[in-house]
Parts: sequence; C-alpha cells; structure tokens
Amino acid sequence: MEKTEDGPQSFLPPFEHFATQAIHVGQEPEQWTSMAVVPPISLSTTFKQQAPGQHCGFEYSRSGNPTRTCLEKAVAALDGAKYCLAYASGLAATMNIAHLLKMGDTVICMDDVYGGTNRYFRKVASKMGLKITFVDCSKLECLEAAITPDTKLVWLETPTNPTLKVIDIQGCADVIHKHKDIILVVDNTFMSAYFQRPLSLGADICMYSATKYMNGHSDVVMGLVSVTCDDLYERLKFLQNALGAVPSPFDCYLCNRGLKTLQIRMKQHFCNALAVAQYLESNPRVEKVIYPGLPSHPQHELMKRQSTGCPGMVTFYIKGNLEHAEIFLTNLKLFALAESLGGYESLAEHPAIMTHASVPEGEREVLGINDTLIRLSIGLEDAEDILEDLEQALKAAVPEHMVRN
Repeated sequence: MEKTEDGPQSFLPPFEHFATQAIHVGQEPEQWTSMAVVPPISLSTTFKQQAPGQHCGFEYSRSGNPTRTCLEKAVAALDGAKYCLAYASGLAATMNIAHLLKMGDTVICMDDVYGGTNRYFRKVASKMGLKITFVDCSKLECLEAAITPDTKLVWLETPTNPTLKVIDIQGCADVIHKHKDIILVVDNTFMSAYFQRPLSLGADICMYSATKYMNGHSDVVMGLVSVTCDDLYERLKFLQNALGAVPSPFDCYLCNRGLKTLQIRMKQHFCNALAVAQYLESNPRVEKVIYPGLPSHPQHELMKRQSTGCPGMVTFYIKGNLEHAEIFLTNLKLFALAESLGGYESLAEHPAIMTHASVPEGEREVLGINDTLIRLSIGLEDAEDILEDLEQALKAAVPEHMVRN
C-alpha cells in the first residue's frame, strides 16, 4: 500500500479531488444573478411564488434555504453521498434519525459513545417507546448476538468518544445487512469526511456533529446527515421539515466556509496529534496513551485499512488519581479546559466529570472512563508550543518521586 502524504504510516490514499470538491461543489456563481463567487447568506424566511403553489425551489426557510443547500451539496460530495441534510445540532440530527423508527423498535448503540448520544437514547428515546441496547460493537460476535427481530437501527461511533476504540465498519455492515431492514448509522464526528467515508464501507447513514472538525472554528453548533438511498433521504427530508430542527443561514454560511480548509486543517491535526501521542507515550508521568495512529493501539491496523489518517483526538491516563488529573488540567496554559473538540485551538477535558458525567458511574468504570482519564483535542498551534505546555503541566501534576517509583 502506498504511504500517504499525511503521515509516515500506510493508511488509505487520500480521497481524490477532495479539496477541489470542498471549494467548488454547490458553490457555482451561476446560480446567483449577481454571479457571487462566495455564496451569499440568504436571510429571508419566505420566498415569492410565481403563482399559488409554483415556487422557484424555495418557499419557506425551514423547508429549504439557498445557503443551506450550498452547504448540503458540498458535504454530500465530500462524503461520497448522493444527499446531505443539515440540522441545528448533532443531537438534532440524532433525534431526526431516531424518528425513522416506531414504538417497540430496538436500537443497538455502541457502548462507548458521546455522552449526549448515550443520554438521548437512555433518557429520551427509551421513554418514547424505543428499546435501547448498549453493545461493544468492536466485537462482531457481540453485535451479532444482540440482533433480534425488533432491531431496526445500529448506531456506531468510530473512533469512540472518549476511549478511541476503532470499530470495523465493513465488518459490522456485513453482519447487519444479513438481516432485513436494519439501518446502520455511523457517527463520523471524530474523523471528518477527510479521513473516513462510512457510506463506502457499508453504512446507510453518515452523521456528524459539524460543530467539531467539519466546521472547525468553534463558532457553530450544527449537525449533518449524509445518505445515498433515495428512500432514506425522502424520509429524513420530511422529518427535517416536520420537526423543524434546522440551522440558521448564517451558521450554514460559516460551516460552508469551514469546509474550504478542511483538508489542510485535518492534515495538521494529524501531524500535531501524532507528535503529542508519541511524546506522551514516552513520558514517565503518563500511565497509558490511546491514539489510533500509534502502533501500540489495539486496532491500529484496522484504522489504517478503513481511513486515510487520524484526527487530533488523543486520550491518556495520567499517573496518580483525580487530584493529579485536576492539577494537570488547571496548570495548562496553551490548552483551554473546555468541552467540545475539533477546532483550531487545543482543548483538554476530564470526561468523567465533564462530557460523560451523564453516563452512569458503573458504566463509566467498565468503559475505562475513570478519574485519571484525560481527553485532548489537539489544535493547529505550533507543535513545539503544544508539547511545552503538556510538559510543564505534567511536571506540576506528577511529582518526581512518583516517577522514580
């Protein structure tokens, strides 16, 4: 296999024409009478009709908006999809997908997922009559055993949040599609369209919290859903309008702009994160590092088979206990102690207290989300400055005598 330009290891080759599609698909100046090179922000909530029921593609901005259409066309191209739909948030996209189901249907959800996804399925969808089963889908035999005649949707996240397990998308698709009418959803938030295309690996739906890498500037809350199946698109398009959880035109403009630099941003995230992971792995104040780009990761070879590279997410266990983790986090200077991820700035957080606090404590322990687990979102700063900040915070948190012992 050829080595990619993104790193020293052999991942899949980059998707062809990615940057060109990000810049040009859906952005054609000819669609505007002004011939604007940058798609304008269409703030109008309503659109004039030529005659009753005869509109020119848009009638009411919840149902469709020109700025949103530009974004959706671009994302569909980047995902290798036929269609894309934009939503007000990643969880709004999750809710719309869940509305494809009916009371009594079963959802199999990966056990290690974003805390908001866990909370939605456990505390909201379950009260609306859906049956939820959490399964370690990294083990295909566990997935197969969990499928019942009522199973109608399987929800994967890969790499998982926050412990960065890598799931075999094609393997799961092969298991799932032996059964009739089960929808496979892959949350591709951590990877972005640049590093992974779940639809080409057998998924039926690819979704994102576009708040993260797809927008990449920490200034938009949005969800995206890409599909190729005509029937799924029509059902989701109906729900997008009927439920009304759509993004504003201005947010669509910002996310569309963010896509234009997605390729160069993700390359740098990978480069910086790999440097951080290698540094942490060699640091005596660190107990364990989890990064799919490292050969030490248990699914490193799988990661290389199904993706073109790795994102900027690095998870590690600091030596000591909760006190040491808190001292480390409060001593960071370049990193911001904050939730979310995928922006140009470096962020650090404590999953057990912050992003995954809503996951029951017993389940957190089983998943490895304990008091010493720290999640880093590595940004686009100079690598030497990132490493210097980590170095000083680790020294402040873990005293020398703990290293010697």
